[in-house]
Amino acid sequence: MLEPLLEALSSQRLILASASPRRCEILRKIGLKFDVIPSTFEETLDKSAFKHPYEYVLENSKQKALEVAGRVDKSDKANLIIGADTVVVLNETILEKPKDKHNAFSMLKSLSGKDHAVFSGVTLVQSDGTEGTKDPAITQFYEETLVSFGDLTDNVIHAYIATGEPMDKAGSYP
Repeated sequence: MLEPLLEALSSQRLILASASPRRCEILRKIGLKFDVIPSTFEETLDKSAFKHPYEYVLENSKQKALEVAGRVDKSDKANLIIGADTVVVLNETILEKPKDKHNAFSMLKSLSGKDHAVFSGVTLVQSDGTEGTKDPAITQFYEETLVSFGDLTDNVIHAYIATGEPMDKAGSYP
C-alpha cells in the first residue's frame, strides 16, 4: 500500500522538523528515509487566539515546518518537510509539555480518572528544489484521539515522573 508513495518520496529529501524520538520511530517503522533538522520555532502562540485546539496544533506544526524550510538547502533536489505538534486538552484547557516536575505532577493529577482529547497536527511543506520566490505547497491535517485515564495514585504519578518520561510529552504522558 505504501510502496508507490515510498517510491515517489525517494526523489525528494524528506526532512523531519523535530528531534522527537517517537516521531522518528514512526517514520522509520513505515520505511521512510529522512533527515532530522529540529525546528527552532518558539512555541509561544497565544492559545486564546484559536477557537479550537486543532487550529492551534496546525499553526504550531506549520510554523515549525516553515522555520526549517527557511534554513534548508534548496539547490540539490526537492524537499518535503514534516512539522508536527501534539497537545492534550482537558476541559477546554490545552496542556503542552510540562515546565518542570511539579507541573508534570499537576497535569497527571488533573488527568487522573478523566476523559480528555489529544490533538496532533501535521504540516507538510513541499519545495520544488529551485531557488526563487515561488511559495512552497503546504498540506495540513490533524487527528483527534479521545483518551480515558484510570485513577492514578500520587505514588504512581511520582514514580512515573522519577523516570523522566513525562518531561518531553504533551500532557506529561506518551
